[in-house]
Amino acid sequence: MKQEIRLLGVDDGPFHFSDEKTVIIGVVMRASGYIEGILKKEISIDGNEATSIIVDMINHTRHKKQVKAMMLDGVALGGFNIVDIQKVFEETDLPVITVTRDKPNFESIKTALQSHFDDWEQRYELLLNGTLFEMETAYNPIFVKCAGISFEEAKEIITLATIRGVIPEPIRVAHIIASGILRGESYGKA
Repeated sequence: MKQEIRLLGVDDGPFHFSDEKTVIIGVVMRASGYIEGILKKEISIDGNEATSIIVDMINHTRHKKQVKAMMLDGVALGGFNIVDIQKVFEETDLPVITVTRDKPNFESIKTALQSHFDDWEQRYELLLNGTLFEMETAYNPIFVKCAGISFEEAKEIITLATIRGVIPEPIRVAHIIASGILRGESYGKA
């Protein structure tokens, strides 16, 4: 895998559940850390359009032909606005890799979905889609899902794109930018 592979990292901005919307930021970056572009969209808090908005973000950027994979901070943005990573791959032809620091507690997620959403079963099925892999790092393990790419290839990309810590740089930078836009100053971990 080339050190200069271009990746798209996506993360949402901070929000309160009383908010209607939040931003999602896409960072087009080489694995070495060189930023080539920033993308911005909005999604509804606890909505159901994150998948279509990400597809639109990818399909309408001038960077699409150079980007080789998309990295996402988990499969849920803006609360429980869940991204169908398989659909994103199918509609953009761009492999998708999700990364999370913590292993999801699916039972507590299911309980939360049941108590807040009429369509909880559909949202829960989207969360469960795909295999959740545990990837060892020099620090703590991370948890990864993939669409359109093997876990072995995803591990190689994650390793190339992680400069410090355990979160790949495109996701980390997307988090910093989204946080800075909404709060006036960035804070927190991706």
